[in-house]
Amino acid sequence: MFGLMQNGGWMMGPIWICGAVALGLFLDRWFHLHRAQIKQEDFLSGIFTLMNRGNRVEAVTICNETPGPVAHLVRTALLNADETPEQLQTMLYKSGLEEIPRLEKNLSGLYILAQLLPLLGLLGTLVGLLELFIGMEVVAPLTHIGNVSGGIWQALLSSILAISFTLPALVGYHFLLGRVERITSNMEYAVNEVTRFLAHEWEQRGEEYE
Repeated sequence: MFGLMQNGGWMMGPIWICGAVALGLFLDRWFHLHRAQIKQEDFLSGIFTLMNRGNRVEAVTICNETPGPVAHLVRTALLNADETPEQLQTMLYKSGLEEIPRLEKNLSGLYILAQLLPLLGLLGTLVGLLELFIGMEVVAPLTHIGNVSGGIWQALLSSILAISFTLPALVGYHFLLGRVERITSNMEYAVNEVTRFLAHEWEQRGEEYE
């Protein structure tokens, strides 16, 4: 199969390169998003247990050791627990907005490659057909049907290879996009829960001062 693909013309090189880059981007983003996604219910439960025991330092340490934006947002909340609930909500909202570009990093590159690959394949096919017809014009009286069909299938190879890369690239892009949306939803859940928890603590401190 690899030897067959080598007969598709010079456009096969750029298509192979784009396909390899797309694979690299997917694997990099998958690994990053896989590490960033945690079981936020268990994580928050552990943090709240430590906070109820008065172990804020240990809770912050766990946040530092846990990867992903959820842990980062919870850490930000714990370090600013003395702020009013409104100020804390605003602070976490801004921090969340800063996390989203990190989650979406290189996703646009993967999408661009998925759109570019079929165009490269089509260009390779058109160039191959053009070369075939030019060759036929030169030796028109001696043209054999086998030469024509052979030239056509060779020209089609670039499109076949490009589509073979495009399909998994598009599937991978939407898969990663779904991961990003899931993590974003987890971030919103964590922000609401930690804000509610700290607001309750803030109210209790206010009652103690009265």
